[in-house]
Amino acid sequence: MSLGKVARSLVKPARGVLRSSALNRSYAAVAEARAVLESELDGIRAAGTWKAERIITSKQGPHINVDGSRSSILNFCANNYLGLSSHPEVVQAGIDALKSYGAGLSSVRFICGTQDLHKNLEQKLAEFHEREDCILYASCFDANAGLFEVLLGPDDAVLSDELNHASIIDGIRLCRAKRLRYKHMDLSDLENKLKESQSSRMRLVVTDGVFSMDGDVAPLTGICDLAEQYGAMVFIDECHATGFLGPRGRGTDELLGVMDRVHIVNSTLGKALGGAAGGYTVGPKPLIDLLRQRSRPYLFSNSLPPPVVGCATRAVELLLASNEISQSMTAKTMRFRNKMTQAGFTIAGSAHPICPVMLGDARLASLMADDMLKLGVYVIGFSFPVVPKGLARIRVQISAAHTNEDIDHCVDSFIQTGRKHGVIS
Repeated sequence: MSLGKVARSLVKPARGVLRSSALNRSYAAVAEARAVLESELDGIRAAGTWKAERIITSKQGPHINVDGSRSSILNFCANNYLGLSSHPEVVQAGIDALKSYGAGLSSVRFICGTQDLHKNLEQKLAEFHEREDCILYASCFDANAGLFEVLLGPDDAVLSDELNHASIIDGIRLCRAKRLRYKHMDLSDLENKLKESQSSRMRLVVTDGVFSMDGDVAPLTGICDLAEQYGAMVFIDECHATGFLGPRGRGTDELLGVMDRVHIVNSTLGKALGGAAGGYTVGPKPLIDLLRQRSRPYLFSNSLPPPVVGCATRAVELLLASNEISQSMTAKTMRFRNKMTQAGFTIAGSAHPICPVMLGDARLASLMADDMLKLGVYVIGFSFPVVPKGLARIRVQISAAHTNEDIDHCVDSFIQTGRKHGVIS
């Protein structure tokens, strides 16, 4: 046998041994990772904070069908504030857009993903909010992720409420501005932070208009007063206000009379405005133009699908034409809040259709939500990390589509379940 053949005969087994050794190390790494992940999941289950996803077998609405339930269930857990996600005109607009424009653009906006219906929706949203211009995103999470990095640089400062939505927190982390966090809705602390950041070129005060976990409304009048006193701009996230707060449903800034004093608004199409998907930023035209040039979630994400745009456009048109739907919310919200308070429950927030029933214990919130489903009411227990530890709750959300009978049934079910678990007497 030649030396070459001998060498090759030795190399082949060596390669096999090396490949086998590498595969063994790979399998060991995967097994180790699996063990770490399973341990983490076991900890979530043990803490009673496991988030099971119930399967809905019908369209979204005040009455839904849930897999495993034999009858229709009352839904008090959706962000479908105005009931527009199944409104016949909104649904038909989506169907028409699908037929006319197709399922999707297969591209981002600046390449070949902008259609006239996108520009039409942006114009209507700018009109709705009474701002100069608008830019659409795949979600409001993307809108929040795409704003701060573009607007603020290392010479600037951002002042953020400590309980702002996770998407705002993540968006702020992406920017190079000096970051200051003020105590929740604490104007005195905000003023201290404004004084501390006076050397910055631009300063932006950032707050949710309505804080989704508690249903409390930001003190925008005081925030605007301080911003003007110290030369700062104001940004609000209006996901849980657009469409139904304020006399015409324009949002928190209209409710508190500061529409002309809030400079930038981010909001969603996925809640009151049709309930499908999508988010947007409205504000000064130079800002919107710059976002189109540099905002990464906008530049690197596919355009909103035409059916989604069609649905959202019709929802906005309905609200531009009349405030009747949005105005039906107030009485229904207060009916639920008053009856629950009289029954002995603690309801966080005030006068907002987000009505958190405060329970404290995560396991209790989960068990009560399960028992409510058995009584024909769909609600979900919220616990850490969605809310702080020790502040678990069942977050009830009132819709304009709910009847008084629906609300009373929900309250009666809470009373029955609350007594069973010793929450009320």
